[in-house]
Amino acid sequence: GDVLDFPQISRHASIMWESVPDPAEEIEAAQDHLNDIEQACGKAHKIWPMGNHDARFESFIAANAPQMKGLKGVHLADHFAMWRKAWSCWVNDDVVIKHRWKGGIHATHNNTVNSGKTMVTGHLHSQKVTPFTDYNGTRYGIETGCVADPDHKAFTAYTEDNPKNSISGFAVLKFHEGRLMYPELVSVWDHRSVQFRGSILRV
Repeated sequence: GDVLDFPQISRHASIMWESVPDPAEEIEAAQDHLNDIEQACGKAHKIWPMGNHDARFESFIAANAPQMKGLKGVHLADHFAMWRKAWSCWVNDDVVIKHRWKGGIHATHNNTVNSGKTMVTGHLHSQKVTPFTDYNGTRYGIETGCVADPDHKAFTAYTEDNPKNSISGFAVLKFHEGRLMYPELVSVWDHRSVQFRGSILRV
């Protein structure tokens, strides 16, 4: 989720004289980057758990030009045909992937405790795996990190140049006989390397 930001059509006011991309520029950039994933993943299912920022596109059009409903181009899916949009992606009965549910520093714990499922989210841009065990066994709250560079100038004004608890990376889920093994995190180490399983890998 939150592949896009759409600051020009956000309900939030502009920050001083900040220059931000228009929706067409953002969509074009996202198409370019997602194309890399499409090429790498072949015939794998490509599912997009919608984020609150992604939703700004259609919400803005629906609020300001409701008569446009059904016209090609007004739906985000029209611009990303290879990706199926969803609020949730259920891997099996025990694991669900969403952009967000609970918020705050204890989101991963609260997500898995309150849902009764392993829940994977990315809304907070941080990385964390929180195991939780009860009579039903062990499940996990997982925060995947973000694909964007947290130190990019695009985030400077947005965060007022404050420290950010954000990590670029993603999560790897591996299943054995249908059961999720301990989730693993891949974290960006520098602009040419990632950290995974105790090693620095050049990419």
